Amino acid sequence: MAGVGVGMGMVGSRVIAIHHRHHRTLIPTPQFNLHFNLPSIHSHRPSIMSATAATPSTAVNNPVLQQNTASTDSTSGCWPEFASNISGEWDGYGADFTIDGHPIELPENVVPDAYREWEVKVFDWQTQCPTLAQPENPSAIYKLIKLLPTVGCEADAATRFNVDERTIGGPTNMVSAFAYQSSGSYTALWSTQKAGVLELEHCLIDPRDKESRVRIVQIMGFEEKSKLVLKNIKVFVEQWYGPFRNGDQLGGCAIRDSAFATTKALDVSQVLGMWQCVNSKAYFQDSPNSVLQELKPVDGVEKSVRDKEHLVLLPKNLWSSIKETEDGEKTWCEVGWLLESGRVITSKCIFSRNGELKEIITSSETTEVGV
Repeated sequence: MAGVGVGMGMVGSRVIAIHHRHHRTLIPTPQFNLHFNLPSIHSHRPSIMSATAATPSTAVNNPVLQQNTASTDSTSGCWPEFASNISGEWDGYGADFTIDGHPIELPENVVPDAYREWEVKVFDWQTQCPTLAQPENPSAIYKLIKLLPTVGCEADAATRFNVDERTIGGPTNMVSAFAYQSSGSYTALWSTQKAGVLELEHCLIDPRDKESRVRIVQIMGFEEKSKLVLKNIKVFVEQWYGPFRNGDQLGGCAIRDSAFATTKALDVSQVLGMWQCVNSKAYFQDSPNSVLQELKPVDGVEKSVRDKEHLVLLPKNLWSSIKETEDGEKTWCEVGWLLESGRVITSKCIFSRNGELKEIITSSETTEVGV
């Protein structure tokens, strides 16, 4: 039986409900381009069709997942546990934001006529992110599926707007750098088809609830040849709904989240001041042949100070920050998630003056004396 999820739209100063319809939707087995010369991101607008959904065992037999290259890490360490925690059906909502943290409306051509007639502004996509990682070798696939918003019962099935397929590791690897933790958290650097544009994808798992995560994507460009600048931000708030099923079914009535783009942004006072950090790091500048690396714990506790400058405040207690060190030698690209008062988790990509990735750091931070 179909269920109905409720998103939020704006009519003048009024907020009204927008319905995203949840139906069981069968989809074809993912098709992967096997002829990449350079890592790049490929999105396509698929035709709407029905087919028998691929089972997890079918997807496991995909050669993309079974082969490995010298550019990826070994299977030692926490990869098998990471693969188990990252794999599955992740459903939720996604939204785009400006560099000032303002939500961006969905394109007019995807908004139903009924909403336009009532001057409803729609900001959130309903999304699926089926993910499958191989525990035996460091390789994975995932698809970001955006679904068109619908009005009430006008649609018989959830209709896809587009599908963004990505591979990590293996002979068709698309990622430039990938750092991971056993929890399922990861940070990825993606090249794009647009010259001089990078995507920094930070996936943070809630340590209190391993079935809840956020993905914050910083879209970066270059100015003055090598200076990194923020272009815009994408945020996805997702829940785990079961083992990998290749996206053949939405969470339906069980979806535990709702549209968030126009909800209250983070209170900046909650994340300012002195923090004590327990860090895990992956080094890339001195490991040019290792694209996939485990984030390994660093001994001791470091102190850091966070101020208002460069902070972009986002809903769901999230933030983004891009800043240069005083000497101009490094650029820090950070995102963070306030879990509760006095406790945050962060992910950082640190680049050199010439735009080369030096290291990735994830941190558990607290304002308390005893970390």
